[in-house]
Amino acid sequence: MTSRVIPVSSFVLVVFGATGDLARRKLLPAVFQRAVAGQLPDEANIIGVARTQMAEGEFQILARQALEEHVPPSERDAASVERFLTRLRYVAVEALGEDGWHELALALEPFQDRVTVFYLATGPALFSPICERLGRFGLAGANARVVVEKPVGRDLASAQAANAAIGRVFPEERTYRIDHYLGKETVQNLMALRFANGLFEPLWNAAHIDHVQISVAESLGVEGRAGYYDTAGALRDMVQNHLLQLLCLVAMEPPARLDAGAMRDEKVKVLCSLEPITAANAAHNVVRGQYRAGASVSGPVPGYLEELELDESTTETFVAIKAGIKNWRWAGVPFYLRTGKRLSTRVSEIVITFRPVAHSVFASSAGPVAANQLVIRLQPDEGVQLWLMIKDPGPGGMRLRQVPLDMSFATAFGLRNPDAYERLVLDVVRGSQTLFMRRDEVEAAWRWIDPILEAWSHPAAELPLPYAAGTWGP
Repeated sequence: MTSRVIPVSSFVLVVFGATGDLARRKLLPAVFQRAVAGQLPDEANIIGVARTQMAEGEFQILARQALEEHVPPSERDAASVERFLTRLRYVAVEALGEDGWHELALALEPFQDRVTVFYLATGPALFSPICERLGRFGLAGANARVVVEKPVGRDLASAQAANAAIGRVFPEERTYRIDHYLGKETVQNLMALRFANGLFEPLWNAAHIDHVQISVAESLGVEGRAGYYDTAGALRDMVQNHLLQLLCLVAMEPPARLDAGAMRDEKVKVLCSLEPITAANAAHNVVRGQYRAGASVSGPVPGYLEELELDESTTETFVAIKAGIKNWRWAGVPFYLRTGKRLSTRVSEIVITFRPVAHSVFASSAGPVAANQLVIRLQPDEGVQLWLMIKDPGPGGMRLRQVPLDMSFATAFGLRNPDAYERLVLDVVRGSQTLFMRRDEVEAAWRWIDPILEAWSHPAAELPLPYAAGTWGP
């Protein structure tokens, strides 16, 4: 089976932070894959921007290395790589100064009639100054769109300030706040499961669902993000965006239509319905932890403090939250959010556990009757499982067994699974905002997160609990 490829119109992608990890690991490989798939017109160009002085040839060498490192050999050939590299240009720009902006304007002059995507693959502190200069140098015209990475801000106040600064240059309809989890194939299929099947929607409520677990577990440590991570922590880095976005897609009401406005309206309603967590109940509803030395599949690993070469830090590398939603559909149903680094294995999944049968007609010798579960696996091995009770085959009486109806996307469709960034970058070119966060959505998420951060800042708050690397947390 082959996927349908719909070409996009001509565009120019300007990547700020083009020499950084995100550009090398995700953005350049993603655009390359779309070029190989035939989705990019010949006139589509990429301009890399960073503060480093570098010739175009040097940037192409960096891009080639990125493709060799992050695109499997089976998915690239020498001719495709060479064709892709001809699309690249490079301009050195000082984001906090004036150097290079005139040169960038000259480089973009031939593309004034095209969609121009400014992708800010930088730290959030640079969002405001970059946007201000894009406006001042006349680069934010009607065809220009800006993409900003999470997190937008460190709290509600800084998020509002960043959104205001971006909004002074780019109106909301040309601002794309990206959360790559929303571009994952399985997350897209969550909407298809809910709204294209009569089987689930009648059961998608508190009368039939016992609880929901949303887990994003990482087996790696902070790796090359130590400087950023120690100022952020798991709550800001993962819960405020990724996990709350997944919660919204599970819990939201069916939108009137599948467009950006209707979808995001329903997500905001969920965020505004979350039961508040404050200093009074945080200890009961939130657990935070920090990993210590332990073991992984590759052998012994250091603890968080050793990795950062610090004597002490209260930054959490693990957080688990019991959340509730105050509305008719979900009243009384706990949503358990969990994320952490250096956990037992790498897995991201949503588990919908249905209420058990009211009465078992089977003898105790048949075994327990487990609750049905719908498991939506985001990574690795994207797919969907529906766990049901059946009779264990064979003679000897009735014995019950829980087994999954298992659909692996790789097995079912025989396709290479596109990275989320491949979909999202081209959605910006198309002008589709359905999978991007709206300003009020970001601020509603921070409005719920801020009291948890405030509770942790209290002198009497419990410090992060230690857990050994390679386990499932404290």
